[in-house]
Amino acid sequence: MKIGNHTIGPNEACLVIAEIGINHNGDMKIAKQLIDASAEAGCNAVKFQKRTVEVVYTEEELARPRENPFGDTNGDLKRGLEFGEAEYGEIDSYCKEKGIMWLASCWDEGAVDFIDAFDPPCYKIASASLTDDELLKHHRSKNKPMIISTGMSTQEQIDHAVEVLGKEDLIILHATSTYPAQLEELNLSMIPVLAQKYGVPVGYSGHEVGLSTSFAAAVLGSSVVERHITLDRAMWGSDQPASIEPQGFARLVRDIRAWEEARGDGVKHVYDSELPIIEKLRRK
Repeated sequence: MKIGNHTIGPNEACLVIAEIGINHNGDMKIAKQLIDASAEAGCNAVKFQKRTVEVVYTEEELARPRENPFGDTNGDLKRGLEFGEAEYGEIDSYCKEKGIMWLASCWDEGAVDFIDAFDPPCYKIASASLTDDELLKHHRSKNKPMIISTGMSTQEQIDHAVEVLGKEDLIILHATSTYPAQLEELNLSMIPVLAQKYGVPVGYSGHEVGLSTSFAAAVLGSSVVERHITLDRAMWGSDQPASIEPQGFARLVRDIRAWEEARGDGVKHVYDSELPIIEKLRRK
């Protein structure tokens, strides 16, 4: 299968997604800086989140007191973090200028329709939405490749989501939905288990601190690796502490690409570069 011009599958280059999510803090300048950092790190795509605030959250939840840069309620925060048509038009143009794909996790049907106007290369289902059958079906109606995250989900819930979506053009990401996730709860061994069980490309959406475990996910067979990106982990925002700063993201991409080059084909070779060493060191 393909996402944009990127082929997904065993022995193909890993699709690396930098999730900007809401780490832009409602500021287009920060969003563009994060796009720049993602492109410079060598990522294949950036991902945002889109919600229709009044649909996703109840009136009571929106009215709940919560001090934030946009006001005094949770509703002020949620509305302040949402980009509209003008902002996403700017994001679309800027990503094209930088030569990087962009996509979004849509939390409601209206958000799907909104993002679909920009013709994204695929859709991503957040772990929180995995059990929302109607939302899954609405995504599928757009005839795009689908990526689903499986954090906070049972095996039976994953089975059901796969049944609803079908396996065509489907990628399943293993995830643990705590921010940041603890090492002992990452359970990276699920990556090959999911691949064997469903017979579709699998990947990893990480929320841990550090890089080594996300690199290990690529070694374990992930066709997609997704991590949150931030300009500074100390910035205001709930997702910043579980994110990677630009220099770290560049190292992660570098190491994944080095692994892909070193992976080989599993067949033992004697390389031409070894022949002089044979002459020099072997007696027989």
